[in-house]
Amino acid sequence: MNALKMIPALLPALILTLSCDREVTTTVQVTQNEGPTATESPAHNPRFDIYADVRLNTDLSHLSDNQRHMIGLLIDAAKITDGLFWRQVWGNKNELLNSIDDPATRRFAEINYGPWDRLAGDQPFIESYGPRPPGARFYPEDMTREEFEAWDHAGKDGQYSIVKRDHEGNLQLVPYSVEYAEELGRIEHLLRGAAELAEDPQFANYLQLRADALVSDDYQASDMAWMDMKNNQIELVIGPIENYQDALYNYRSAFETFVLIKDMAWSERLSKFAQYMPELQRGLPVPEEYKREMAGTDADLNAYDVAYVAGDANSGSKTIAINLPNDEEVQLSKGTRRLQLKNAMLAKFNQILVPIADELIADDQRQHITFDSFFGNTMFHEVAHGLGIKNTLDGRGTVRAALKEHSSAIEEGKADILGLYMVQRLRDMGEITEGELMDDYVTFLAGIFRSVRFGASSAHGRANMIRFNFFSEAGAFSRDEETGKYRVNVPEFEAAVEALSRKLLTLQGDGNYEEVAAFIAANGNVGQQLQADLDLLTTRNIPVDIVYQQGKEVLGL
Repeated sequence: MNALKMIPALLPALILTLSCDREVTTTVQVTQNEGPTATESPAHNPRFDIYADVRLNTDLSHLSDNQRHMIGLLIDAAKITDGLFWRQVWGNKNELLNSIDDPATRRFAEINYGPWDRLAGDQPFIESYGPRPPGARFYPEDMTREEFEAWDHAGKDGQYSIVKRDHEGNLQLVPYSVEYAEELGRIEHLLRGAAELAEDPQFANYLQLRADALVSDDYQASDMAWMDMKNNQIELVIGPIENYQDALYNYRSAFETFVLIKDMAWSERLSKFAQYMPELQRGLPVPEEYKREMAGTDADLNAYDVAYVAGDANSGSKTIAINLPNDEEVQLSKGTRRLQLKNAMLAKFNQILVPIADELIADDQRQHITFDSFFGNTMFHEVAHGLGIKNTLDGRGTVRAALKEHSSAIEEGKADILGLYMVQRLRDMGEITEGELMDDYVTFLAGIFRSVRFGASSAHGRANMIRFNFFSEAGAFSRDEETGKYRVNVPEFEAAVEALSRKLLTLQGDGNYEEVAAFIAANGNVGQQLQADLDLLTTRNIPVDIVYQQGKEVLGL
């Protein structure tokens, strides 16, 4: 039996409990936030209750003493990246938090890494603060776009540097390895200590190379080594990874860490999907020039439980799947690795997606909301990042560089829609036989409502708004005025999947910044009816996302 056909048979047991099978080793406990009492906060803000708590008490009993000790070192390193992320997006963490008297407000500032609500378009939730600077702390606050673009300096668009002013007020470029030298030196020491405890030689090599990268700003060798790992039970993603926080240009990467425990049995099953990549790339609904690149096939899918998260990955909405590395050269050489975060995914499905479906999906299509499809749609979203094109057709460079601050929203939108395209094609090929295509479609529609609530400040949120508006215009779904519930219209839905796939792939290949900006401006907004429906979810006290209770004490270390 192929890997894809084996997944659905296992999922019902996973939905019911996370402790009934040795393959699934995490218990997820989710509780609704109750908020402070009136004596703690007389004017309690209901926004502070949008997160459901999830306790990351991943089972480590199958690991050796050395492995458990190593996890402790990795968590120590993660905490340092958390501090670095605070510096990148806000500044002095303690000064902000110590200035907030109300416990609920202070906790919300911790979750958001600053006084701006990440799931509400980065609006300030403390009156004394203005809008979030689009360049975060990567650029001088008084720097204009005109000044930066007129600045003739090699490497000014680099991922691993910040822009500051020198003593004379001129712009200067400072590498991360210099700006954050003290913190990165401590992380380097911890990773080298962890490498000595690692039982998998490939993982030990990766930890050593990643330690080198943090103090040299050269990450490619460690990315290559990360792609070569196959048998490590403990996983680490650490460093400056994603560009979302740089809303000015989408150039600079923010620090984050994932400490993960690999489910070896599930990963073995999922890893086989990379073999379909070349065929799926060739079948994309665009002219040949937009699919001429072929990602490496040495890519794999793996399933994990989250043990600890820090920095960018812990801010605002929580990641349920990872597709890395982002280096285009590594992608074209070796592909990418896709990490499915099972315990985070299950928590969001049970606590958020199911209640949303109860409110907004037509009763006669409600049975098509399944965890099988939620897992599959999420998984193939990550696989789909490897499809399409990484370099513009005009030869001027990467899609990411050409589309600047819009590149992430278009890339996330592409991955979402091509993930569903992949599900369609794999069903046509007979590789997916369990469940129904309607399960994938209806769960996908419900997933749009879930992600749109992340707000316009999130690349994922903007991508979902674009897709919702595009699908609405195409008649892919309809809304019953009497019940206020939505239903999938299959022929129009399938046509919209192909049309939006073609549109986003073409936008990326053309690399036309102005055209992309206009497309997002026209399609990236929340209409009045959608906003009213999202407001209904708020009145029903459905969480927008989850927040982790985590640490060594939670893990029993």
